[in-house]
Amino acid sequence: MSRPTELASGKLIRDEPEAGVVRLRIANPARRGALDHEILDTLADTVGSLDARCLVITGSDGMFSAGYDIGNLDGDRNEPRPTPAGADPQRFDERAQRLVAHPFHAALKALGEYPFPVIGALNGHAIGGGLELALTCDIRVAAHGIKLGMPPAKLGLIYSHTGLRKFVELCGPAHTAELFYLGRTVDAGRGREIGLVSHVVELEDLERRTLDMAAGMAANAPLSLAGTKRMLRTLRAYGSVLPEDVEREMVDLRESCFTTEDFREGVRAFIEKRAPEWKGR
Repeated sequence: MSRPTELASGKLIRDEPEAGVVRLRIANPARRGALDHEILDTLADTVGSLDARCLVITGSDGMFSAGYDIGNLDGDRNEPRPTPAGADPQRFDERAQRLVAHPFHAALKALGEYPFPVIGALNGHAIGGGLELALTCDIRVAAHGIKLGMPPAKLGLIYSHTGLRKFVELCGPAHTAELFYLGRTVDAGRGREIGLVSHVVELEDLERRTLDMAAGMAANAPLSLAGTKRMLRTLRAYGSVLPEDVEREMVDLRESCFTTEDFREGVRAFIEKRAPEWKGR
């Protein structure tokens, strides 16, 4: 266990609740966990510098994340929603262009490319970009009673193709269409049925269940974790038929484990009925 460290002016909290596990907690209650520029930039930088064998992303104060902070459009941090464009459409358009241009994807890219498992612990509602952030995690554990939703159609937004791809991969085209066309929220149970979340647990059990899972993953061989994640990422990128060079690369990756110290240690520890001592080589 480590003492929490405040990042992004206290809006992102880092701690190490278990051996080999780093947890990043979105802590922006005044904006319902909205992902502002500072949080996103810090998230990208922080994730890119970690080497924990499991990463947990969660929220605080009963909210996972209300999504990308479109409140930046009006320039007033005290207003919960952006003001209409009516008074100064040019100024609104300029802010909208800056909002879209900001590298939101840099944070998601860093999370998606993290070499070890990432678990999303959804302690509260996950809406819009907050839900996409959750879908970027490898596994999502949700608290019973939370809501999940994608409201772009209610805001006049067209969502990015990269974001939509994640939903299609996990939920299928029909469920994705329903989520985005209606713009309504669904509960965690429905989210599990259509692939948005992996597990639904009671809120009071969420932290322990998530950390038990994270600790179990972090205790396994790091080369195995990283290799399996690399393979899964490759399969998602190419589908069922791999180009010949990529398939050769995957075969080489698998065969590389047989010459590692960790493979020998894992077999030896299994035979000796003891916990292995991984070296990561």
